Amino acid sequence: MFKEKILGCWLGKAVGGTLGQTFEGLEGPLTADYYFPVPTEMVPNDDLDLQVLFACVIDKLDRPVVDRHVLAQSWADHVEFPWNEYGVGMRNLAEGIAPPYTGSFDNWYSCGEGAAIRSELWACLAPGNPDLAAAYAYEDACFDHDGDGILAEVFLARAQSIAFEESDPDTIIDGALLGIPSDSGIFTAVQDTRAWIAEGHDWVTVRALIMERYGRSDFTDVRFNTAFIILAWLAGSTFSERILICNNCGQDTDSSTASLGALLAIIDPTVIEEKWLVPIGRDLVLNKEITGITPPPTIDAFTDLVIDLGKRLEGRYPAAAEKQFDQTEYAVPVEIAYINTEHGKWSVRDVTELPPVGSEPPLEHAVFRDATLPGTWVKFPRADFEDTILLLRFHFDARGREKARLMFNSSEHFRMWLDGKYFHGAQGSQYMFPAPDKAPLGQFVDFEPTPGVHELLVAVKRPPAERSEAEWILALVEQPSAMWIEHAFRPQRG
Repeated sequence: MFKEKILGCWLGKAVGGTLGQTFEGLEGPLTADYYFPVPTEMVPNDDLDLQVLFACVIDKLDRPVVDRHVLAQSWADHVEFPWNEYGVGMRNLAEGIAPPYTGSFDNWYSCGEGAAIRSELWACLAPGNPDLAAAYAYEDACFDHDGDGILAEVFLARAQSIAFEESDPDTIIDGALLGIPSDSGIFTAVQDTRAWIAEGHDWVTVRALIMERYGRSDFTDVRFNTAFIILAWLAGSTFSERILICNNCGQDTDSSTASLGALLAIIDPTVIEEKWLVPIGRDLVLNKEITGITPPPTIDAFTDLVIDLGKRLEGRYPAAAEKQFDQTEYAVPVEIAYINTEHGKWSVRDVTELPPVGSEPPLEHAVFRDATLPGTWVKFPRADFEDTILLLRFHFDARGREKARLMFNSSEHFRMWLDGKYFHGAQGSQYMFPAPDKAPLGQFVDFEPTPGVHELLVAVKRPPAERSEAEWILALVEQPSAMWIEHAFRPQRG
């Protein structure tokens, strides 16, 4: 039965991921009742891709070990996903930062779903041993996450490990929560969901309560997506009903539904109805962005690899060496000045009070002073604005990239000048989603940088009185890959 549970885990993962991909990012609630479109093979999904990669890399070691530095190197050597926390983790690694700081430093997406979706491998390598599964999950998650982003993977790894020996949902959830701080967002989201279900609410009502309390502009946030897994598990009765409820909650549908599908099939490998299995087959299909490995050809062969790897690990706990990190060494140098347009006319300001589109840089009354910012992600208190408009003078180097995208995802109105010429501007965005590959409309510009160091002047309007801070993320990525350019705004580094 042990092998069947591991095989079921990967089949459930593939079913849920294939179902959810069509609907990923939709707000919900949704009304899907089956695959759309109906596939002819497993749809590749980073949720499974990365676990296959990690298993293959660890399997090649003479003495297998789950180590954050080994996993980090596998990102550098084999992954070309630019998305969200993946891109930030790989940027930080390229800049000389080691995990866990690759996940905790300058990372708006530290609580995204990207680690929670990688939990099953660690449960399968530590079946019935949730503490060991959690230790493995931490080594993985700390590469590109922090806080609840790590705890979500730890929680799911614990739950899936326990599921090898237990079937009662409350027993599994209670055991998984033993490894989670009670004041964390994951703990409270899970417990709130259990309480709302116990009160007799239907799943649509509970979903609304979850979003009211934990909703955020990032559709990949682990708090509500983990809560959806618990909601669907407790509100449904069959495999089909449960994965459809999870999918129809919306948001990061492929991730949450894949995690639930894997968990249900570990508990009972026979639970997956044949209608879900026939269209996807048993071939293991990976995305082309996973490079330089020869994965097992089928889900069955991958199951055999994981079982053998678990035996070779012999229950060893991680013992990764801690590497030093001084955050101040990664501050972004900048020059700061403050101005206003109170005494100007429409020729020097528009309705935002910023200089209009196409204007010259507003330098006449600007007095700059040297400063630093903590990173590319900044929360700037309204109280620190010394005048209506904050001017920021950056310098950047595209480091040989011929095509690039500059993203300034900002809560406030802004204008930009590149090397003294008007470059870009936008009204403030209350939709913060700083993924350079899918940046909010108007918050990015594509261009062809010439070699060398360039000056970027950014004018940011002070937030309105009801908002306590301005928030922005500044990114420079190469095109078309959308991978972050290392040390782009620290031209003296690298």
